[in-house]
Amino acid sequence: MKVDGKLVVTTLADLREQARRHEEAGYDAVWSVEATNDPFLALMPALEPTSRLKVGTAIAVAFARTPMTMAYLAQDLQRYSGGRLLLGLGSQIRPHIERRFGMPWSSPAQRMREYVLALRAIWASWNEGEPLDFRGDFYSHTLMTPFFSPEPSPTGAPPVFLAAVGDRMTEVVGEVADGLLPHPFTTPRYLRERTLPALKKGLDGAGRSPSEVSLSLSGFVASGATEEQMAAAVRGVREQLAFYGSTPAYRPVLELHGWGDLGLELNRLSRTRDPDRWTAMGDLIDDDVLHTFAVVAEPDKVGPALLERWGDVIDRFSFYAPYDHDLSLWAPAIEELRRAG
Repeated sequence: MKVDGKLVVTTLADLREQARRHEEAGYDAVWSVEATNDPFLALMPALEPTSRLKVGTAIAVAFARTPMTMAYLAQDLQRYSGGRLLLGLGSQIRPHIERRFGMPWSSPAQRMREYVLALRAIWASWNEGEPLDFRGDFYSHTLMTPFFSPEPSPTGAPPVFLAAVGDRMTEVVGEVADGLLPHPFTTPRYLRERTLPALKKGLDGAGRSPSEVSLSLSGFVASGATEEQMAAAVRGVREQLAFYGSTPAYRPVLELHGWGDLGLELNRLSRTRDPDRWTAMGDLIDDDVLHTFAVVAEPDKVGPALLERWGDVIDRFSFYAPYDHDLSLWAPAIEELRRAG
């Protein structure tokens, strides 16, 4: 199992140092997130001090950019990095696409499928000299002249990972993508009973093998070297689970476990003006919910617990730890996961 880390955007010097430390600690890749920062800019300083470490976006919002814009970004990074880019894309949700980015929204799964096919057509025109003649229901790309054609990438196009929650988007992953990024708000049961069957349906429909799609999970882990650190870790995970649980789009995960009413109550609290609502919401995540979503263990027991939970289905893992901690906390787990791989 490959082990990945997360880039926290601060300064150029700090991004270089983060990447260097991750490579020295044995990580296979680092991912940047599109939230308060552009997800691509942070990758360049992460590439400079490293030679092996892959860099990726988990995720970049696809529908905030056209396929052509995304293709140029990815082509440049793939060439600059010598083939170390993992392009992770997600759809976001309708209010953000329309009201934050000012871009069109419709039929997200069908649009994403076409988006990836458009990317591949554009890259083929640059890397393999294929005529660009992509005509779809949402995107059309039919013009490419030598002046605007980048140099071919010696390592080819980057792999495309797609974030997916619902069944149809997960099917799209199986149809056209190289990797699946399940949402962190998942459980072993949901992944096996809902996500994997949907992925298989997409794979079967496209005549593809499961080996053609990598599964990369950012999973919740609560750990600490002291009782105080462990308590802070558990609190951080409870509140992050409560935040995700309040989102209607993620309610099916709770409903599968019979916790639909919890999702409704979390959503109700999230819409109040109580300044302490996030703490109160965290209090609703009891031990049963906590342990269903997260590995809670001492540092030397995290690795075996992760392998028991995810070892038969996940080939890339990153620690989702929404609390203050040092990279060294995961050293025993990384050693265990790499040894098992």
